[in-house]
Amino acid sequence: MKITTFNPMILSPKADELIRFFEELGFEKRHAPTVETGKSMVTSTRMKNADGFCIDIAGVDSLPRDVQIIRMNVDDFEEAYNLLIAKGFIHASGNIVETATNKSALLTSPSGFQFDLCQHIKE
Repeated sequence: MKITTFNPMILSPKADELIRFFEELGFEKRHAPTVETGKSMVTSTRMKNADGFCIDIAGVDSLPRDVQIIRMNVDDFEEAYNLLIAKGFIHASGNIVETATNKSALLTSPSGFQFDLCQHIKE
């Protein structure tokens, strides 16, 4: 398994405000796909600054406050998923979001931090 990107991600009911804040810090929008998660439509905005640092901000209206997680993109979703489960990570929702270009799941470590495990599907 190869990690292809690794960066913070903020899930927020006020994503537009956060995006404007990070723009003031020098980050620029790279892309902002909207996906169906099984519960709602979520737009995840990828931002990058001139030094190459990235952050993703996802609009999740159902949350009462911001939640910070780690986004980890890999080249082999199943291998990474099985490794994390073997290490005690929990996939509480059991929901794997699959689109034509992405596969992802939210996994929680035994100590409580969370990964948004993703694989970008290349055609």
